[in-house]
Amino acid sequence: MSDDPLLSIRDLRTVFHTDEGLVRAVDGVSFDVGRGETVCIVGESGSGKTVTGESITRLIRSPPGEIPDGEVVFDGQDLTTLSDDALRDLRGGRIAHVFQNPQGALNPVYTVGWQIVEAIQLHDDADQPTARRRAIDLLDRVGIPEATRRFDDYPHEFSGGMKQRVSLAMSLATNPDLLIADEPTTALDVTIQNQILTLLDELQSEFEMSILLITHDLGVVAEVADRVVVMYAGKVMERGDVFDVFERPSHPYTRALLDCLPGRGDGTGSIGGHLPPPTDPPAGCRFHPRCPHAVDACREGEQPPATPVDGDEDHVVSCVHYEPGGDPSVVRGENGGTVPADDPAADGGRSPDVADDGRPDR
Repeated sequence: MSDDPLLSIRDLRTVFHTDEGLVRAVDGVSFDVGRGETVCIVGESGSGKTVTGESITRLIRSPPGEIPDGEVVFDGQDLTTLSDDALRDLRGGRIAHVFQNPQGALNPVYTVGWQIVEAIQLHDDADQPTARRRAIDLLDRVGIPEATRRFDDYPHEFSGGMKQRVSLAMSLATNPDLLIADEPTTALDVTIQNQILTLLDELQSEFEMSILLITHDLGVVAEVADRVVVMYAGKVMERGDVFDVFERPSHPYTRALLDCLPGRGDGTGSIGGHLPPPTDPPAGCRFHPRCPHAVDACREGEQPPATPVDGDEDHVVSCVHYEPGGDPSVVRGENGGTVPADDPAADGGRSPDVADDGRPDR
């Protein structure tokens, strides 16, 4: 097996042309997803998480959307250079998506079994009986009771959690190498959330696939992630191994997100202020208007480059305090940024949807 990452994104930019101006939804994003690992993109609603996931397989609507720059290399192939037909074969085949609203992914006028069979036959030469057996097996694997009988049920006959399981079954129909899951547990209660997360972990091991999980919930990140990408206003603020990011949160935004976890921060469960207008982001660091550690250098020029934390090339942060001549202790505080052992982040505690500014989760 190759040591190269399965997915490598470099300087990805996605914009939307609107009447209010140019929206830079994804603005120079870079990260990797290794083979068999789970990478979580985390940030507030409006940070660019969803658009990043959709840009990988060009799911964004064009117009008004456009991907003017960047590389999306999947298993050695740059997806930005593929024709629509070639990308369509890859999408839903080797790369599968699971969306936040399972109802929107299921056609209400067809049985769930028919829809899974269609997904199988779209990417395989399986005949109808073979596809049906595989579909029933998938329903069983994702925990649908009496899968043979429920094969002929319609989406409205399933609960929200069961619909999400059906969506997972459809996504796994072609044994994908990469599963992009966009807030797959947000609309579910805590018990069902835990079941879905456990199921994802089991299916990942069984299918040997990589997962790119998009979420606002740091509790979910603590449970499932191998590595974390922290996004804010279309930019990557910090990325690294989940243990490094939780034990040494190095960007003020990352620390603010962690302080939204129950039992931390000021108890409000939110970050003061709002994301900048997507058509008019501030100069310098995008987070500086809300940052308690902002200095003049934070307000000038471009977003600071990704800088290794304590010389660790796998843990990088976009903050002037980590550049040569800077003082990281300004951000870390007296405790060096360590998450206390009894913090909910250490045992998978749930965090609220921090500072939702009312815009769609883009």
